[in-house]
Amino acid sequence: MAQINLSPTPKSNGFQGTISYSYGVSKSSAETFPTMAEAISAAAIKMLEMPERLEEIDRSELPG
Repeated sequence: MAQINLSPTPKSNGFQGTISYSYGVSKSSAETFPTMAEAISAAAIKMLEMPERLEEIDRSELPG
């Protein structure tokens, strides 16, 4: 089963939002946010703006 992890990554004086996919791809935001909650929220929004990544998960889960 595919997994997606949204997490805050410490950066300078704040946090970057990071999206990690179970198939080995990870993407961090260019922006730095003052709180972990804001960083995770930004990562979630970014994930939804990249439907091709979600479709890639669907394709990888299909047999054959």
